[in-house]
Amino acid sequence: MISAHEITGLILAGGRGSRMGGIDKGLQSFNGLPLALHTLTRLQMGGDVGQIMINANRNLAAYESFGVPVWPDELADYPGPLAGFLTGLEHCDTPYLLTVPCDTPRLPLDLARRLADVLEADGADIAMAVAPETGHEGQLRLRRQPVFCLLHTDLLESLVHFTQNGGRKIDAWTALHDTVEVPFNRPGDDPLAFANANTLAELRQLEDAST
Repeated sequence: MISAHEITGLILAGGRGSRMGGIDKGLQSFNGLPLALHTLTRLQMGGDVGQIMINANRNLAAYESFGVPVWPDELADYPGPLAGFLTGLEHCDTPYLLTVPCDTPRLPLDLARRLADVLEADGADIAMAVAPETGHEGQLRLRRQPVFCLLHTDLLESLVHFTQNGGRKIDAWTALHDTVEVPFNRPGDDPLAFANANTLAELRQLEDAST
């Protein structure tokens, strides 16, 4: 079994926040606390990661006040979450890295454990969460959650090569490796566990749903 001390959690808070008008999404208030702090607390409550760090590109002192290491992108110009993956892998001292975005304050407490169990059982390189989502026709379907990944840190060289050649899409990189999907649709799983906020209106809606 992959143990907690073998996993480092990485909170991705390095985006532009374009759909929020360019504000720093991870520092926006959700029920009185910054979004990224909710994410950090969820990872700590789960108890399945040994270390946690944050990937951020501005307001570094604010993120550092959360009490964990903060690292900016190694790549310039906000190239997306895969740059955060790269930064996390370069600074990770454990065999596995768990990536989560900063804007999902209800992420599953057992996220790391369930991803780790399937990763180990399948002997895969990457475990990616999939979760129910209502489609355009009103039917539930499982949708990949590519920023929720558990990956071997020996994939660093592959990601360096991929990004140096202009690659920016998570799915395009994970497709190069043995990636197993882990469904989060058990009875009792929170249907809003992977709900995120891309706009201030969505953030308020998610906040209302959580009260």
